[in-house]
Amino acid sequence: MNSTTQASRSSITSAIFDVLDPIPFGFFVAALVFDILYVETFTILWVKAAAWLVSIGLLFAIVPQLINLGRTWFTRGRTKGLAINFWLQVVAIVAAIFNAFVHSRDAYGSMPAGLWLSVVTVLALVIGRIVLAGDRVDYRGYRHEQA
Repeated sequence: MNSTTQASRSSITSAIFDVLDPIPFGFFVAALVFDILYVETFTILWVKAAAWLVSIGLLFAIVPQLINLGRTWFTRGRTKGLAINFWLQVVAIVAAIFNAFVHSRDAYGSMPAGLWLSVVTVLALVIGRIVLAGDRVDYRGYRHEQA
């Protein structure tokens, strides 16, 4: 049996999305960890590093979200979970934009708002991933027969 597969435009964009989508998540989680470290130690290094992480995370969040826009609204295989994940990622990006502005202030002035915005960003991304994972699960029942 010979089967040849050609890479379609959809599979290429899905591959790019799957590679780039986890990157902003890692940056935003690291920024949350650094914000928590700043609240615990009051060392300015942590809040300045968090500001950089939020900014770099936003740069990496743009391309996967544009691909997600196309996958969610312009394809036939759209599911409810994909749309919910899309809107939660939009919420996370908007919260991260506000977070970048808050982190541009001095270290003392950026807390506790910076910490709460980091929490909102990470929670929106986590809930979106949970919804997307639940959407991919197939709940069909299987009939077990004796051989």
